[in-house]
Amino acid sequence: MSPHNDAPSPAGSFTQSFHSLSFRPMASSGLRVSSSTANSVYSDSALNESQYSSSYSSTSMDADDHITRPLESGVYVPTVCFFDPVTEDLDTATIASHAVRLAKAGVTGLTTQGSNGEAVHLTHSERQTVTATTRSALTSAGFPNMPIIVGCGAQSVRETVQYCREAYAAGGDYALILPPSYYAPLLAPASASIFEFFNSVADQSPIPIVIYNYPGAVSGMDLSSDIIIQLSAHPNIVGVKLTCGNTGKLNRIVAATKSAKPQSYNTPAFLVLGGSADFTMQSLVGGGHGILAGLANIAPKSCIELIRLYKAGKLAEAQAMQEIVARGDWAAIQGGIISTKAGMESWLGYGGFARSPLPRPTSDESSKWKEGFRELVALEKSL
Repeated sequence: MSPHNDAPSPAGSFTQSFHSLSFRPMASSGLRVSSSTANSVYSDSALNESQYSSSYSSTSMDADDHITRPLESGVYVPTVCFFDPVTEDLDTATIASHAVRLAKAGVTGLTTQGSNGEAVHLTHSERQTVTATTRSALTSAGFPNMPIIVGCGAQSVRETVQYCREAYAAGGDYALILPPSYYAPLLAPASASIFEFFNSVADQSPIPIVIYNYPGAVSGMDLSSDIIIQLSAHPNIVGVKLTCGNTGKLNRIVAATKSAKPQSYNTPAFLVLGGSADFTMQSLVGGGHGILAGLANIAPKSCIELIRLYKAGKLAEAQAMQEIVARGDWAAIQGGIISTKAGMESWLGYGGFARSPLPRPTSDESSKWKEGFRELVALEKSL
């Protein structure tokens, strides 16, 4: 679960020189979702997977794993990654069963390698194993059309593109990408560097890009609505996750992209998602298309029902449910992946622990997190 800012973006946050910059393709790759194009890109010798010892060594995914899966409005879940409690090896059986549980609950799509998925704790090959396991589990369970968004952020254009290609090879449909931040003071003028990064990656990626605006994970870097709107002009950039919590920014992005790219609400040309469940209703009021929220690992039906009530015009009921969801989400926001896993272990019977060096909760902490989710779990069980 990703903490988000309660305040609007700082004035001038990554907007320097914005009006002097215009979109320009970085290369004429013409990359899109189609299988044939993506296969040709993946064979590019400049980033061939054989150059990387950690690359996924499994055979290529079947052609059916690369069908077009549109991003529709709804609830997307950044799935938790599970580990053996002793060895910390990947627990692929639980990864698979959890993905199927979420799909059966009715979520719109899944995300692997997000903040909840502990992507920063995984090797390249482990990331691909998680995505491939998720895709295989969904297909086997009768959900072959569910899209998978894969976290592919890295500090360089080169490695980010590598992650995108590996995500495609493992059965992923879209790439969720944070802006690079390690050398943030050197990215000057900041706006130009950010445009260069996202446009370069989008030109070379075999799968479409979803921008991940999460200031807490990138040294406070908070992309403005101006930046995101201009990046949305790239045909291979198709959405944004706003974990910043700024619903004014969300509203501006929805309005601008709606007019620039003809779309329907259910299948928008540019998907705008709130990054936490505690402002689901606010995101919908602002025109957002749903959420990509870690709380749905614990309570997917509650998140889905909240959106259903809002769309049905049952605003009082939706507001009452939003209050319960927000209180439950506060436990997840406060404790991050540690409290989320503790809550899952307490209420669902699985979850385990985060990978080292993240600490394991004490018994008192586990009791605290369990209590923090109690009201929400009761709601979930009632649905």
